[in-house]
Amino acid sequence: MSEEYGNDIVSVLDDEGNEHQFELLDAIETDEGRYVALLPIYSEAESAIEDDGELVILEVVNDQGDDLLVPIEDDEIFENIAEIFEERLAEYYEINEIEAPADGTLS
Repeated sequence: MSEEYGNDIVSVLDDEGNEHQFELLDAIETDEGRYVALLPIYSEAESAIEDDGELVILEVVNDQGDDLLVPIEDDEIFENIAEIFEERLAEYYEINEIEAPADGTLS
């Protein structure tokens, strides 16, 4: 993870059309697919303070030439990918024990 180029910012639209900003922390490719670990970015300081610091882990799928970020549906794959990100990011961030909630976030 090189910091000399600055942070990569990703915009994601949720199901209701709301835009959310994330910092791209890491990306990996496995036999199962491509995945990213994201950290929410808030425009208001109060929201950032209230944030619980959970990583958002999503799968990257290609749809007609466009990369889309979607939740990981398979719990076993999510746990495997979360473990990989935890190992890779532990050097840079304090990461607590992995839990696998259905919404694709990582504690």
